[in-house]
Amino acid sequence: MRTSLSYLALAGFLIFTAPIASAQIKMNSKGIGALGKGLKAVTFSDADAAKLASEAVAYMDTHNTVAGANDPYTIRLKKLFSKHQSEGGLNLNFKVYKVSDINAFACADGSVRVFSSLMDMMTDDELLGIIGHEIGHVANKDTRDAVRSAYKREALTDAASSQSGVVNTLSETQIGAFASALLENKYSRKQETEADNYAYDFMKQHNYKVTALASAFNKFADLDKSSNTKRSKSEKMLSSHPESADRAAKVLEKAKKDGLTK
Repeated sequence: MRTSLSYLALAGFLIFTAPIASAQIKMNSKGIGALGKGLKAVTFSDADAAKLASEAVAYMDTHNTVAGANDPYTIRLKKLFSKHQSEGGLNLNFKVYKVSDINAFACADGSVRVFSSLMDMMTDDELLGIIGHEIGHVANKDTRDAVRSAYKREALTDAASSQSGVVNTLSETQIGAFASALLENKYSRKQETEADNYAYDFMKQHNYKVTALASAFNKFADLDKSSNTKRSKSEKMLSSHPESADRAAKVLEKAKKDGLTK
């Protein structure tokens, strides 16, 4: 499941970030000196990651169609997740992107974005499981590490910041390239498995139907099997995750042990 900031190299986003390709090349060439002069010295606190993630999400919110307060998608999501905005001591906020890709992602600032096409194919319980997975990436600090990785990969630091160890504030031009790099970041299979475990525990803790997490994974397994060559990039990138069917089987195995398969 490339729900998560984890598996988004989305066609919809790339349409908007494509015009900054030349600027990205320029930024990378500018950052070469920093790479040789102590880029590794730049440290990332949780606050640094949250700040940069917030800037990237604000950029994405303005470059995608966000469902309004009275939109049925927003009403449904609010009904499901309004009581989870402080889940695990986190400060979470939820919005719906009305796009065709089947996806969702979370960021280090606690922003969770769910795509309308994903909501169309999932039941409420399945959606709870998927977003529980996304919350897991935030709680496990995976999203913080994704910010750090994207920041360094795009060489968005100059010699001054690399020497001082202070994270730069991104310019308006840089933020688009950073947002794109952030969305293209891939979590490790270990991180994905740990987020799955978080989602299961989230469902169990709140007395939701834990087997719905398995049925959600099985729906992704059906996408894996699809021979449709027109599948979006986000759907094709499911291969970077553990096999969806295997993930579903592990959930059902845990549920059986916990006596929660009914």
